[in-house]
Amino acid sequence: MKTAIVIGASGLVGSFTTLKLLKDERYQKVKVFVRNSLDITHHKLEEHVVSFDKIELWKEYLTGDELYSALGTTIKKAGSKGAQYKIDFTFQYEVAKAAAENGVKKYMLVSSVGADYKSSNFYLRTKGSLDEKVQQLSFEQICIFRPSILVGLRSEKRLGESIGIKIAGTITKIIPALKQYRPIEASQVAEAMIKSANQSILDKIKIYQPQEIFNL
Repeated sequence: MKTAIVIGASGLVGSFTTLKLLKDERYQKVKVFVRNSLDITHHKLEEHVVSFDKIELWKEYLTGDELYSALGTTIKKAGSKGAQYKIDFTFQYEVAKAAAENGVKKYMLVSSVGADYKSSNFYLRTKGSLDEKVQQLSFEQICIFRPSILVGLRSEKRLGESIGIKIAGTITKIIPALKQYRPIEASQVAEAMIKSANQSILDKIKIYQPQEIFNL
């Protein structure tokens, strides 16, 4: 039986990932590293309330078989591009680096469709930069998931995102070529990550585009 590590466990994809891992008989322990307690009681859950700015104080506990990285925020919530970059890139990279150094074998990262370190879009450039950087780490397997717009209940309301989901859903129905960019349930992304972690993949690095996530 395995031990899984989750960061971003209070977020949309991360919360589903955590719950699915807790129910999965292949895992004996699920470690979550969070800024605030999840207020969940489960015999397999090992919760660490930490400061991501001070990873040197707790990185020794990043041990296990698989790391699921699902941290993410918006400029509005973070307050600035610098603050968003710290969450979307710096914190995730530092955790991945420490986990790899601690011998964690597999890394599952939630990125975004269109992620590209050369993009003129700040968000997509940040996601793409992380995708590129983590590929240099010493994990045995790295799986990067690039879903389209995520659907699911969030702790905070995002009006713009809700409108975007409706528009994207309509457009992808009208234009078949854009089908792969249709909104996807966060729970489906979580399921795809866990399935991928438990499959035999020959390539060290596998990047899942939207349609491949649906197929999983």
